[in-house]
Amino acid sequence: MTETKRLSIFPLAGALLFPGMHLPLHVFEERYRALINDAMARDRQIGMIQPKEAGSHPALFDVGCLGKIIDIEALDDGRFNVVLEGVARFRVIEEIDASTAFRQVRAEIEEDREQDEVLASAERAALEIESRKFAELQGYQVDWDSIGRLDDTAFVNGIAQIAPFDAASKQALLEVDGLANRAELIIQLLQFFGRQDGDDDRVTLQ
Repeated sequence: MTETKRLSIFPLAGALLFPGMHLPLHVFEERYRALINDAMARDRQIGMIQPKEAGSHPALFDVGCLGKIIDIEALDDGRFNVVLEGVARFRVIEEIDASTAFRQVRAEIEEDREQDEVLASAERAALEIESRKFAELQGYQVDWDSIGRLDDTAFVNGIAQIAPFDAASKQALLEVDGLANRAELIIQLLQFFGRQDGDDDRVTLQ
């Protein structure tokens, strides 16, 4: 069952959020500080979505993820450190002509069909192998013991959320349906990006 809802959105390239996963954000722009204040006064929810281009009012991708603020630190100068927890994917129906500094959309909230999905043992093993290869090639420090204890959903979506892929690739990972399909796409992206020079923008996978 789907629900249609009005969402205040935070367009941010490269920042992916999946249902059940956590995303830390440092909020400093005035319009997004207003967004956080508004969300805290209502239901603590904001929509994370990627812009298709640069600019002050860029076109947006159709699919994002609704997030709930589960932790917030208000700094003295008005900035915020927040942690979002993914609630559900959403699909934009239309943008609303809002008077707020931040943008709003009418969106269809998708039912989470992946909550109980599991990977076949061969699918999990293939993803772990490619993840290790990628990490070694890029020189990343990885706590593989902790990763090995993750369930399949957290493992797949965790990689999808933090891997240093480009915005279009990350969007494709968000939009693909099914945990096994997402795992297969991650493998393809790890193989592709693993062949690139990995000297810039290194991250720690943990």
